Amino acid sequence: MKKIFFPVFLLLVSGLTFTAFKIDNKKTKATEKVQWLTWQEAAELNKKAPKKILVDVYTSWCGWCKVMDRETFTDETVAAYLTKNFYCVKLDAEMQDVIDFNGHKFEFVPSGKNGIHTLAYSLLDGNMGYPSIVYLTEKYERVVISPGFKKPNELMSELKFTAEEIFKTKSWEVYVGTK
Repeated sequence: MKKIFFPVFLLLVSGLTFTAFKIDNKKTKATEKVQWLTWQEAAELNKKAPKKILVDVYTSWCGWCKVMDRETFTDETVAAYLTKNFYCVKLDAEMQDVIDFNGHKFEFVPSGKNGIHTLAYSLLDGNMGYPSIVYLTEKYERVVISPGFKKPNELMSELKFTAEEIFKTKSWEVYVGTK
């Protein structure tokens, strides 16, 4: 019995170790791919090497924002596509930092329960729901505002719509088949 137990035990332990390493390695690999930037960092990079811009407008109290960070933005396919095609900006809709951009000063305005940052307000046309993603061209022209939580496959459709410039020939509604 001892002769059988030790090899089986050894196999089981090595299998669990390999599986744990493989799962951990996959997670690390995916989360390292998306480089989240501030608005200013993305603007500086865009001057040197223009790319489309994805702005993830969120708040610290938004539960679905956290789920999207954890489940959607860490997906390997999503992360790789974002890295290749976009500058990715995290924009806290309630941050109090001033952002100077293109001759405009965007700042925090106290109102209601938490207040709002005027850049977030401007990007979302005042429709303050979170999470919301705003897609911009290299020239900061808005392509589409996408409110709500997205699963990886749903987000990939939006990313391709913007990165592949499908928006130049089709509306979002036609692209997703709702029109």
